[in-house]
Amino acid sequence: MNAEQLASLQPALSAWVQSFRPCFKRAVTFDYFQSYLLGLMADLRRKSVEPIALACGVAVRTLQEFLSLFAWDHARLEKMLIHRVADRCPQGGIGVIDATGHPKQGDKTPGVQRQYCGESGKIENCVVAQHLLFTDNDAKNPFSCVLASDLYLPQDWAADRDRCEEAGIPAELVCRAKWKIALEQVKQALAGGVKLNWVVFDEEYGMVPAFWFGLDEMGQAAVGEVPASFRAWVKRPACRSGGYASHAARRVDNLSTHSPAFTSQPWKRCKVKDTTRGTLIWEYKATRVHLSDSSHANHNLSVPTDRMYWLIVMRQPKTGEIKYVISNAGEGASVEKLIRVLLSRWHVEKWFERAKQEAGLGAFEVRTYVSLIRHWLCVRLAMCFLSEQTTRLRGEKCAHHLRAGLRGCLDPRGEALAARLEVLVPADAAMCLSPTA
Repeated sequence: MNAEQLASLQPALSAWVQSFRPCFKRAVTFDYFQSYLLGLMADLRRKSVEPIALACGVAVRTLQEFLSLFAWDHARLEKMLIHRVADRCPQGGIGVIDATGHPKQGDKTPGVQRQYCGESGKIENCVVAQHLLFTDNDAKNPFSCVLASDLYLPQDWAADRDRCEEAGIPAELVCRAKWKIALEQVKQALAGGVKLNWVVFDEEYGMVPAFWFGLDEMGQAAVGEVPASFRAWVKRPACRSGGYASHAARRVDNLSTHSPAFTSQPWKRCKVKDTTRGTLIWEYKATRVHLSDSSHANHNLSVPTDRMYWLIVMRQPKTGEIKYVISNAGEGASVEKLIRVLLSRWHVEKWFERAKQEAGLGAFEVRTYVSLIRHWLCVRLAMCFLSEQTTRLRGEKCAHHLRAGLRGCLDPRGEALAARLEVLVPADAAMCLSPTA
């Protein structure tokens, strides 16, 4: 990026945040909102309230109250963000469902307890958030934005209403499985006008048949991983009784190994993309199956669904890794396309990495539910702005470069745009962070 492109970010940010001005009753509250966004994007070692307030020249308590007490409509602001993505990408994109954990000490942060934390890969004291990311999945110049971030409330918290009341957790917020939260997030995104051509997710969601049925009810196409223990039928059993092992649904790993539907076909090769380490190739076999539906009036009876789904077995030739994949796409769908859609999940992992490193996603130090939700929302807004501007700058041609084009505009080390904003908002210049300066 050249100096002209960097300088263009400042007016772009001012114009960008003005679109959200109707969500703030008072001008001073809107000023704090701008300061907080700038602080999240600045070159600060930690993006919690205190360092941002000190860099902005604002009282720490005032910025804490901006998150917890000041009157501004964060629910409306989130809807406006969804509408913005819908307007920007009318052709639609891919929705990626995933959760992330944030290690925390103490017991006052809303939702904190010992539970599995994806960041560390172990059970520890943490807060877990459920997210829905939108990406246009462009091969060279992708745009991504998280449309929803909701707190996963553990059962121990939900059962202790005094503790919830102390943390400002609404009475209507109860313990819900992550897949149920994800279904609600998808519904809200669709209602806001976002077109999700596909929804993708890992086996934590795919392993639940009810999750698939919820997506079917919305008419939402999806591709997701399932564990080896997931059960399905290649053919509808002649007997409906679930009491006989010979008629029970089979594990997908057993189907892929022993069913003629798989053993009779050779492994096919799917070229996913070219990378710096060479061409990424997966081998696969696929067939149509019935899922197991236990929502029958007799809960002890599991019956095959009338609808058929794709069961895809993927094998990585170099490592031998095996993935089992389900999709509710129609019979005429391209299996290779389904594989490429599934592997677009990397966008959410990259978003988590950048949001934590560059915009303080996990740097919250709050004790109320509203503060937590507002912090996550501000991080999502900052990341959306950065993604929009990165997409814009990548698309511009650099006049000073002899071979003007995409590569000439990119930082040669591939650094995130947020890491370059220190040019605009240096951490040691408080006046640069003040929106009224």
